[in-house]
Amino acid sequence: MTDSEKIKLLEALLFSSPGLASVDALAQAMDISKKECAQLLETLKTQLKENHGIRLQMVKNQYQLVTAAEYAPAIESFLGLEVTTRLSQAALEALAIIAYKQPTTRPEIDSIRGVNSDGVVRTLLSRGLIEELGRSEAAGRPILYGVTPEFLQHFGLESLEQLPELNLDELLQGKAESEEVAEILKD
Repeated sequence: MTDSEKIKLLEALLFSSPGLASVDALAQAMDISKKECAQLLETLKTQLKENHGIRLQMVKNQYQLVTAAEYAPAIESFLGLEVTTRLSQAALEALAIIAYKQPTTRPEIDSIRGVNSDGVVRTLLSRGLIEELGRSEAAGRPILYGVTPEFLQHFGLESLEQLPELNLDELLQGKAESEEVAEILKD
């Protein structure tokens, strides 16, 4: 099988995958080495970026085909998702706090935002953007929250290191507003 045929097969496997696919699983399905599969994935990523409306996204060393971010407004309109997929300003604020500060508790989120975040945290949990990571040793043993791989996918990130720089100490001291954090995620 030529490299061109292997890339086509790889693309077909990724397209048919219901979610993220590991290099191991893809290599096994194609009966090739992991190293060769990784090289083919990089080639496919470049080809898709240059010539197509879909992209190859890596999340925690797994891959998935996704639509190109620049076409999101048209896709949302086409699918009728404009209203249902938007996160409120409050949800974006809380999500930004969790992403930058994780693991964090709801009382810490409330402290930064200056308002109760119960409803917002429930919404983010129900959408699968955050998850419970355990319990804090603080009084009352509040639940610790962190972002999920779905968060990374939703915002087109491969890892949290791709988030813009932010000084949380300034936020905690009240020198910056949480709206600024939410604005970073909105862009």
